[in-house]
Order: sequence, then structure tokens, then C-alpha cells
Amino acid sequence: MQTMGTENPSHANLPLRPATTPFAAPQSTTPFLSSGPVVGSDASPYRPIRPPTPDSTLPSISPGPVIGSGASSFRPTPPGTTNDPSMPPPPSLYTPPTAGPFQGFPTPQFPSTVQPPPPRTSLAGQPVYSSTVRPPAGHVSYMPAFPHLQSQKPSMPIRPPPQSINTVPSGLNVPQSTLDSSFLGSRPNLQPSSPLVGSTYPARPTLQSAFPGYPSKQPNTVTQAPLVQTPAFSVHQGGNVPPQTIASAPFVSHQGGYVPPPPIAAPQSISSRADMQFCGYRPEMGSVQGLIEDFSSLFLESAPGSFDPGLDCKALPRPLEGDVEPNSFAMMYPMNCSSRYMRLTTNAIPSSQSLVLRWQLPLGAVVCPLAEAPDGEEVPIVNFATTGIVRCRRCRTYVNPYVTFTDGGRKWRCNICSSLNDVPGDYFAHLDASGRRIDLNQRPELTKGSVEFIAPAEYMVRPPMPPLYFFLIDVSISAVRSGMVELVAQTIKSCLDRMPGYPRTQIGFITFDSTIHFYNMKSSFSQPQMMVVSDLDDIFVPLPDDLLVNLLESRTVVDAFLDSLPSMFQDNVNVESAFGPAIKAAFMIMSQLGGKLLIFQNTLPSLGVGRLKLRGEDLRVYGTEKEHALRLSEDPFYKQMAADFTKYQIAVNVYAFSDKYTDIASLGTLAKYTGGQVYYYPSFQSAIHKEKLRHELSRDITRETAWEAVMRIRCGKGVRFTTYHGNFMLRSTDLLALPAVDCDKAYGAQLCLEETLLTTQTVYFQVALLYTSSSGERRIRVHTAAAPVVSDLGEMYRQADTGAIVSLLCRLAIEKTLSSKLEEARNFVQLKIVKALREYRNLYAVQHRLGGRMIYPESLKFLPLYGLALFKSKALRGGYADVQLDERWSAGCTMMALPVKRLLKLLYPSLIRVDDFLLKASSKADEFNNTWKRLPLSAESLDSRGLYVYDDGFIFVIWFGRMLSPDMTMSLLGEDLNTDYSKVNLRKHDNNLSRKLMGILDNFRENDPSYYQLCHLVRQGEQPKEGFLLLGNLVEDQVGGTNGYVDWVLQIHRQAQLNA
Repeated sequence: MQTMGTENPSHANLPLRPATTPFAAPQSTTPFLSSGPVVGSDASPYRPIRPPTPDSTLPSISPGPVIGSGASSFRPTPPGTTNDPSMPPPPSLYTPPTAGPFQGFPTPQFPSTVQPPPPRTSLAGQPVYSSTVRPPAGHVSYMPAFPHLQSQKPSMPIRPPPQSINTVPSGLNVPQSTLDSSFLGSRPNLQPSSPLVGSTYPARPTLQSAFPGYPSKQPNTVTQAPLVQTPAFSVHQGGNVPPQTIASAPFVSHQGGYVPPPPIAAPQSISSRADMQFCGYRPEMGSVQGLIEDFSSLFLESAPGSFDPGLDCKALPRPLEGDVEPNSFAMMYPMNCSSRYMRLTTNAIPSSQSLVLRWQLPLGAVVCPLAEAPDGEEVPIVNFATTGIVRCRRCRTYVNPYVTFTDGGRKWRCNICSSLNDVPGDYFAHLDASGRRIDLNQRPELTKGSVEFIAPAEYMVRPPMPPLYFFLIDVSISAVRSGMVELVAQTIKSCLDRMPGYPRTQIGFITFDSTIHFYNMKSSFSQPQMMVVSDLDDIFVPLPDDLLVNLLESRTVVDAFLDSLPSMFQDNVNVESAFGPAIKAAFMIMSQLGGKLLIFQNTLPSLGVGRLKLRGEDLRVYGTEKEHALRLSEDPFYKQMAADFTKYQIAVNVYAFSDKYTDIASLGTLAKYTGGQVYYYPSFQSAIHKEKLRHELSRDITRETAWEAVMRIRCGKGVRFTTYHGNFMLRSTDLLALPAVDCDKAYGAQLCLEETLLTTQTVYFQVALLYTSSSGERRIRVHTAAAPVVSDLGEMYRQADTGAIVSLLCRLAIEKTLSSKLEEARNFVQLKIVKALREYRNLYAVQHRLGGRMIYPESLKFLPLYGLALFKSKALRGGYADVQLDERWSAGCTMMALPVKRLLKLLYPSLIRVDDFLLKASSKADEFNNTWKRLPLSAESLDSRGLYVYDDGFIFVIWFGRMLSPDMTMSLLGEDLNTDYSKVNLRKHDNNLSRKLMGILDNFRENDPSYYQLCHLVRQGEQPKEGFLLLGNLVEDQVGGTNGYVDWVLQIHRQAQLNA
């Protein structure tokens, strides 16, 4: 490949292109769909010459027009000129004839006897322009890459554009295409630059660069047709769209004309008129490959007879910068809610059912209604007071930035159902000349995509409930000996002052082993009164009025109880667990108010209703149709209790501690259907897991919580959400019952089209969460977003959101494990990815020589890797021997509730080298956030002389290389240097290196406070611990019979090529 200013030693050095193009078609005010590229507004006669024999050894060179009778008037562009894409091309000095072929057809018919006159040139050989129009400095014009397509013989028929190509607005006068449809398809996504204000020159486009670091062939350069700056996705069907003088929206898709990329170097020109040719519809050698490639690709061809896959591992795309969201979507709809609240799997909604089928990936959204907002971006609170909340009378949509006001401000039109509504008198405001309310800047609900309304009394079935926390604690012998009971009591006591809802907060306790222990904490007592119920078959509640108390009023009694709880059961030798009767008793106490039930369970339930037995020991069940039953609740009692809890607004969080099987698939059902979550601590020991339990329990009972909530997602005409995925109970077809919601919960939903063809240009979505705040207010949090409707599958892929797709795909796969084998769930994920890449490949298979290349949209470049990571996650990987039943189910339950960013970090964790930073004399821990660099998750990234931190959001693994400096190891571990690392608790020592490392870990925890990353220390070569904690989690390597990243990509590519 030549660079600018070099010569090709094997061919004649051809002169560069001229500065202007004399063979131009008449200028139009509308974008050309398929006609030949033109520059300026003039046309000149042209005589086709015999075609020369193509030279197959040359690259595809586009013959250019010749001025005068020879090549002598061609002058190379001076070295000082640049290809400025923001400058328009100069006009031609010639005028088109007033009559003739221009009247009937867009393509002129040229006589064969007239030669075009040469333009006046300056002394430097540059064209002379009129005094009123000057060529931009450093301007370089483009030559057509397909000159034979600029003029056609009179006998050649005029063909309409292919039906698959999107046309411009029907009201515009656009010339028909004479280009063969075999060279047309989905056009590249080009963004034209803006012309100068007042200029009549069309703007020259800039080509979005291909994915950096990946091979792709340079497209040939062609001239540009005059373009009209159209709105995104050409939404004005049938209207006259005037040219814009500002930069166009980022979604302009040139569906009808060849548009040039920025030239890398000036191409070679033809030195003689005899070299010009007319070849009808036959392209030149290599001209098909010269079409602009609007996709990223990987070369996967290997040499014949070689076992080398032909793929450079370093060239594979990796999300080392974390989650990357589509930026253009936010630019197009600036009034949308933030993506932290709602993310669509594609920000371009398909216009037809056929497009939905061809999309292949999940179509839907991931919603996190209470996501934490950074300082300065809090959701505004609106109180309509006596006016009442303004809603559509037909579809009940809340007023939002996309509604329109008419009739002088007396009516407003709903953006969801298009109904016309009256504006309440107290809400009336006049409209200005542009139709906007004059008080728009004082109305957050009309300018912000997210807003929170204070709900009036009609939104309440009962008075707002107070925040209520009820603790159900296992006090059997294993729970006491592990230190769980003591640590839980200490943590709860330390959080009493920070519980939300003060002074309305209610609290209560039950402990259990083989019997049920109730505690009367009446404020008049100095010590709690314990009552024991041993009749498990007919459970009842003694003193129901005093088992739930106001925390402020009974604070001294609660403190006394928590102080005495560990010693109260320190000599307990009871090994039984009456878990089922205990949760029935808790339900009886809480059903009057609702609230949050926190369960601390250490032993498999063995007595009373809901008792469970060991299962999963029979290895013959795995791989059969009965395998999925192990991941379902064994006893229907638990699902029935979950339904009762939800009905009475009770959310359940399960904290499971055990080194033995405790059937979390059954216990976790309580959390799954009540909007709760499961915290799993296998082989819990207080000395090791103390900080993790303390942090996660503290966050659970102190974070802001939405109580007795329901959520509904509304969407525009022709579209609806059909299925929902996450931890909740579905009360009706579209109403999610959520007894308690917080910032760490997200929910997935799948979308479908109710109509065969959408007639709207934009689809609107609105998420509404009705809840009670901890302060006792009934509120409605509303998130509104808009997305364009497109008829181009390529645009859907270009606007895809990998994070939302992976999040929804993960939820679907985990749910599939509850009814199918693990292998079928993994195949489901793989098949979705393969079909999507195959469908995308079909879009470009005709126009481009793909060969052995794997092509994919830039927006989905990380999808194969996240698919592989999902394969290797605890929820889906392997079989019985790979992940224990309890661990697999708890991981799946957690992943079902994770927001997008945290799920992506769990699937592809951070691997960071820190020893170099620790040795810098002047560095501080805070500076590390700006300098650290993530490494590929492969053993090749590990250097035996280094110190590495692996972080997936749930654990830290500190990897000590075999050749790491002994002085550094001594500084970090102190006297534990020669101790078994599994027994070492990393702590801060009195030296600079230790303080820096602990500071780095603390910064990581502060950036993601949802869970506490417990530190695990590993020496290089220390097996099996190294393999279990680190090497087995390096998703790019071949581990345990699973594919590595390279083999996975090759497998996906081979399958995508089938029937492509």
C-alpha cells in the first residue's frame, strides 16, 4: 500500500487527479439515491472510448476526466494542500444546456463529437475561479471511482432502485438510478459535514473510521453527489426537507448514492484519453471491493496445511475500557432519560415484523428505576399540589418532554397514544411563537426525561407504610460456632442510627433452631422478653402487638437484645432448623404493615412445614431431562409463601451461610418472587468473611428503599412489552409487584410489534414506578425515552447496545436453565450470536468480497467475548463437578438482578498490574485511578515478576508472581510472608507499599459499593487454589475443556458462514 508522496516502482508514475471535474451532472437540491456522483452544477459533453484491457496486477484505479486533448493540463496537487472534509468543492464554470436530455432523465446523453473546453488556469496550473467564489485553502477535489457510471448510452434502460433500498422522502424530486442493483445494498453510515453558512456547495462527508487496530481494505475514492442535510432516519416521509446549515443528526444514512471517504493519498490518474472507457454495468477489477465497508472485520484465513488459525489474538476486540454506551442516541434525543435508568437493546426500533425476525437478538430494554445518580444529576421532584398529576385520560401516560401543546396552550397531545387532552386551569400557560410554553424552563417534567411526582391521596390504597425491618436469625450450633450470630448482631446495632425513615422505622426479631423464639420489646421494658413456641405444626404468635416496635421508642430495649444475643445461644448444641414454621410466624407478624424480611440461614431446614432433604447427589441425573428440577424449589410451600409475602408487600432477602448443601434453590425462591436478593457465603468463617458480611448487610438496611411499589412500562402505538425478567412477581400482564426496590435492582423486558408495519416515525417509552418513600410520601418516578423507527436492518445493528443485549440475553439463558439442561441454555446463547452475525453478514455478502473475514457491526464488537464469558459464568458453565448447586443458583439469582454495568464487569472482570505503581516514589493511591490499565483476561498477561489484582465486583484476587521482589512481598504481608496464603487476611502495614495497595483496593470498593470484594491471596503455581480463584476465571484461555477466545471466534465464524 502506497503512502502519500511515494512512487510505485513496478508501474509508471501516473499524474494526480485534476482539481475540478468537468463531467458533472446537473445540481439538484435533493440527495441522489443511486445516480452517478457529481460535483458542481455543470455538465459537459463526453465521448466514450473503447475499453482497454484491464490489468489484473494493478489495484482498482478509477479513471478520471481529462481536460483538453491530452494529459498536459493535469497538475499534481501542491504539497501544502490538505484534504479538509469540512470544505465544499469548488463549482464549475460551465453552464448546462437549457434543453435536451436533462429534461427527461437525470443522466445526460452526451454527443460523441464535441470536446469539452479546458478551464482557464492560473500560472500554478490551478483552475481559475470567479472573483466572488474562491476555492477553499488546501482544497482537493475528488474524481469518480466509477466514471462509466456517470454517463450511459441512450439505448441503456433506466432501472429503478432496488426495493430493499430505503428511499428519500416521497415528496422530493430525485433522479432514478441507472446503476445495477447488484452493487447496491445497505449503505454505509456516513455523516456529512456542514457546509458554510450561505454557501451553495454541498457538504462533503466524512467517513467514520473503521475499528482501530483491525485490518480492512481501503475503499476506492469516488466523487460526492450533492447532499441535503436530512433529519435522522429521514423521518419526514413525503415532505420537503430543506438543507441545513448546521451539522446533521448522527443517524443520517445515505441509502442511495456513492459517497467518498476522506482520501488517504492522492490516487493515480490516467495519462491519456485513450485510457478512459465506458463499460456499461460491468465493474472494473476490484471495484466491488472498493465499495465503502461500513463494518469491522477480522481476517481468519490460515495458510493451507497449517494448524495456525490465521488470527492474531492481540487483534481481537476486548472491552478494556469498560461498558461503552452508544453516544449518538443521546445526542439525537437529548431529553431522554439517562441510560443508567433505561437502556434499549437497539436504539433503532424495527418498522416491521420481518425486521424483528431478522434482528435475531433480544429486542427489549433493561430498566433500573432507582439507579444512583451522581451529584448534580439528581431526579427533580415535582409537586402539582391542587392541580393533580397531569396524565393522558386515555392511556394514563404522565406528562413528559415529548407531549405537544396546541390551541394556544389549552390542549396537549399525548406522545404515546396521540390523544388530545385538556390542560387543567392551574397548569395553563401561553405558547410563544414557536409553539412552546412560556414557562417551559420552570417545568422540569417538560424538559427532563426523569422526574418524580408527589402523588396525591387517590394513589394510596392505605396510608403510607413506615420502613419496617424484621430479622429472622438461625441460632443452631453451626450458626453460632461460625460466628455468624455474633457478627450479625453487631452489624445491626451499628446501623440502627442510619436506618432510613427515622423516626417512623419499625423493627422486630425472631430466632429459631428446633423451636421458635419471639421477643417482646415493648418500650416500657428494660430487657426484651423472650417467648418460645415449640408446637411447629400449629404455629401461633404470642402478643402480636408488641413484637414489632418503633425503633426510636424502644431503642434501649433493642440495644440490650442485640448485646445479649450472642451469649444467649453460645452454648446451644441444637442442630435442627425449623425454618418453615419460622417464616410463617414472621409473615403473621409483618402482614399488617409489610416491609423487608432479612433471613440468616445456616442449616438445611429439617423440621416442620418446608423441611428439605439432600438432593443432587445422584450424578446420573445430570445431562438428562430431569436435571433442571435440581434448580427448582423442591417444596411448593416456598413459592406459595413468596406469593403471600408479595401480596402483603413483604420483600425477602436471604443470607445463606454454610459449608454444606442448604438447597438455596428452594430458599431463594422467597427472594426471587418478592423483589429481593440472595447473599451467599460458602464455608463462612467470621475471621475471614467479617468485613464482607458487615459491608453488605449495612448497605442492605441503610440504603434508600422504595416500599410497596409497582412498576409499569408504557410504549407507543403498535409496540408492547410481552415478557419480563428479573426478581419480582407479575401482578397482571404488565404490572410488576415490587414490595421493596433499591438502586441495585434492574429488570429486563422483551418487546414485540403488535402491528405488521409501524406507521409512526418515533416510538416512545415511559417507565412509571409508584412507591412509598422512607419519609412517608407516596411518589411516582417516571422515566421517558424516545427511539426512531427504521426500516433498515443495518441501522438496527449500528445502533445496537451490547450491554443491554448481554444483560437481557443473560436473563433469558438463566431462566432457560430452570426448564432445560445447562447445555441447552449455553447453546441458546451461542445460537443467538451466530444467527445475528450471519444475518449481518448477509447484508454485505453481495457488495463485498468477504472471503475468510469475520464481519460484525462496530456496536457489537464485544458481543462474542461477552457470550463466551456468559458460557463460563457460574450460572451456566460445566456440570455437577464444576459448580456446586447452591453456588450456581445463588450466582444466577444475583445476575438476574444486576444492572448492566455491574453485570458486564462480572462477566469480564478487571485484571490490573500494580507493582510498578507501588514502586513509584511520588505516587499516591488516588492517582492510580487515572493511570491504571486493564489487561486481557489471559495467562499471557501475567508476568512472574509482577503483582496483579483481579476484580469482578465480588472478590479481589491478589496474584503474587513467583519472581516478585521478596522485599515487596515482605512489605505487603509482614510476618505472614511464609504462611499459607488461604489463611492470610490482607491488612494495612506500617510502610508505604502496603498503604498504597490498600488505598487502591479501597478506591475500587468505593467505585462500586454494592458488594464487598473479599481479598484472596494467591502465589503463582499454588494449586489448586490458583486455578480455582484466578486461572479458571481467565475467560480468554482454554480451561476445563471450554474454548479459548480465539477458538470461540473461529467456531462462531464458521457457523455464521453456513447458509450465509
